[in-house]
Amino acid sequence: MAQGSCEPTQRTWRVVLIVDEGSNPFEVGCACEIFGISRRAEVGYEPYELSVVTPGRGTVMRDGLFSVSARGRLSDIAAADMVIVPNRPYVDRPSRPAVLAAIRRAHERGVRLVGLCTGAFTLAEAGVLDGRRATVHWQLAEEFRRRFPAVRLEPDVLFVDDGDVLTSAGSAAALDLGLHIVRRDHGAHVANHVGRRLVFAAFRDGGQRQFVEQPVPAPAAVSLAPTLDWARQRLHLRLTVDDLAHRARVTPGTLHRRFRREVGSTPLEWLTTQRVALACRLIEQGAGGVEAVAHHAGLGTGANLRNVFRKHLGISPTDYRKRFTRAAGP
Repeated sequence: MAQGSCEPTQRTWRVVLIVDEGSNPFEVGCACEIFGISRRAEVGYEPYELSVVTPGRGTVMRDGLFSVSARGRLSDIAAADMVIVPNRPYVDRPSRPAVLAAIRRAHERGVRLVGLCTGAFTLAEAGVLDGRRATVHWQLAEEFRRRFPAVRLEPDVLFVDDGDVLTSAGSAAALDLGLHIVRRDHGAHVANHVGRRLVFAAFRDGGQRQFVEQPVPAPAAVSLAPTLDWARQRLHLRLTVDDLAHRARVTPGTLHRRFRREVGSTPLEWLTTQRVALACRLIEQGAGGVEAVAHHAGLGTGANLRNVFRKHLGISPTDYRKRFTRAAGP
């Protein structure tokens, strides 16, 4: 998931959330919870100013559950810094031409566009995803590929940050993307405050691949959770797949299969992800230079830390420190 180019600031972003016929209330609620927050003591300023707009006077939500009446109109997009486009479960129904035209105009002005879950279909209909990276709910990946072959779909991730166009996977991934945007705009400390308020992790491991077909292991299965917890406490050590397999009391081959099923990655991929996350926390806390961070995170040398950061985050440890340490925030 590539990092954007924006530096964290105390700027108030003007966000417009478009709610159209059939929109899913969950993603609408996620956007309101994250970007509709008022000034809070722990933040000290208004991170976002949210407006909800509808193409008409009233909009019927998904399956006709209820209707909403918003004060905003599509013309409000002209003053927006970020636009969250409509999502709806019935992706075979075309979006309103007026909505697509408003999205295109916003894109031409350089406004950040966000598609939550099936919002990727709306962005693709508007033509702003051609040649760009995007993701969508795994159950809709084949349909999306068939209809929009020019889009570089990445179906195994929770969200894709392609600079000025961002997309998330299934419903709960709207929170992942929303918190990523807060982190990108205002730094890790603000994102962590928002995540704690939502009782939701500011960063989740793995991608939506782990949710495909079998969301949870069978009840009789023995969870890998104790082994994962054990490994997290020892990330600074030279852990191997054999070490993890021994702890889980299984063979390395069985461990690989169980990691694929329960975590969605290989054991080594998971270890690297955990170490990168630990290195990020250490940098955010000002825990020494790159050599010290590499040592405490189990990544060996500063050179290896730099390589891993560029591969997984798209930036160097130094750039990460500039963007996300407490000194960079309010």
